[in-house]
Amino acid sequence: MTLAFDDILDAQKRLQGHIERTPCRYSRTLSEITGAEVWVKFENLQFTAAYKERGALNKLLQLGENVRSRGVIAASAGNHSQGLAYHAARLGIPVTIVMPKATPFMKVQQTRAHGAEVVIEGDGYDEAAAKARELCADRELTFVHPFDDLDVMAGQGTVALEMLEDAPDLEVLPIPIGGGGLIAGMATAAKHLKKDIRIVGVEPAMFPSFTAKMRGVRTAQNGGGSTIAEGIAVKEVGEHTYAVARPLIDEVVLVEEPFFERGIALYCNVEKTVAEGAGAASLAALLAYPEKFRGKKCGLVITGGNIDTRLLASVLTRELVRESRIVSLRIIGDDRPGLLANVSAIIGQMGANIIEVAHNRLALDVPAKGAEFDVMIETRDAQHTQEVMDALRERGYPPRVV
Repeated sequence: MTLAFDDILDAQKRLQGHIERTPCRYSRTLSEITGAEVWVKFENLQFTAAYKERGALNKLLQLGENVRSRGVIAASAGNHSQGLAYHAARLGIPVTIVMPKATPFMKVQQTRAHGAEVVIEGDGYDEAAAKARELCADRELTFVHPFDDLDVMAGQGTVALEMLEDAPDLEVLPIPIGGGGLIAGMATAAKHLKKDIRIVGVEPAMFPSFTAKMRGVRTAQNGGGSTIAEGIAVKEVGEHTYAVARPLIDEVVLVEEPFFERGIALYCNVEKTVAEGAGAASLAALLAYPEKFRGKKCGLVITGGNIDTRLLASVLTRELVRESRIVSLRIIGDDRPGLLANVSAIIGQMGANIIEVAHNRLALDVPAKGAEFDVMIETRDAQHTQEVMDALRERGYPPRVV
């Protein structure tokens, strides 16, 4: 099976008027931070907040009337389910989505809201996919694979067509891999239009499925775990996507978790937009390997923006801690009235904000007549934090960061 450039052009014609032609914009601030010339494609502005709509819709639009009337089915806990459900319902095609038991309730509800019949089955994707195949045979439905399908790949490839129309001078495309549908489609389009463009695949270090396949290693031997980039956390890359993408990829990089978190935070703070973990993978690659991209014109794709609000809040707070804008200080002093008030006054005079105070008189490493307390403060930046600590030290309350 091969994916042709004409397949992607045909997909672009089919999708016109059905999906958003999302903007691709130059980011001055991200360019300054990374040292590259950064252009960002905002696929999180699709109706279901992810590029997955493209491939799902391209597949649906090529189904015959008999197939449409019987319906389609897929197994997914992520953006494919919502994109397929939304466009199938819009086209009047019955759709069933099988989701693992651990799927967040919000995603289940959103998929149902788009008009899908949702079946909850299995502890993970493999079990859900097996159930979907079973229902597919029993009900004579059409299975729409989230990535290992040429029509799906062609739809995803339209992302690269639009990017190179808006920014024809791009030199590097760092692209999240996951199952491989996006990178297979984008690489096919990009390499046809610009033979010298560099394609860099991006994988979470915890799930190096494409890297393992290149090295002839069983993915199961390469660990796993809980990654914030769950949208590209797959144990096996697609057979067809691998065959299409492998000859077109110049390099694959593995990215550790803190860079995904920082990417999410930067998109929020700099671009004022929401990216999920996998959606921030391209930017995470630039942050993790600045020397590979410095001075290059790089096209990044925010592939999706479906992130749990509590997780987003946690990521943004953790970024404040990394930047030393939120810090916990431990102070030991004589246990007498006014101790906490004095410390609080100094912190306030320095323009910092107290978030939380924990008081401890019973710690054995504290003198019997002493008191220990931890003060969590918020400051402007690392320098401001140091100024607050210096002021406390000068007034007789030497702090220790904990």
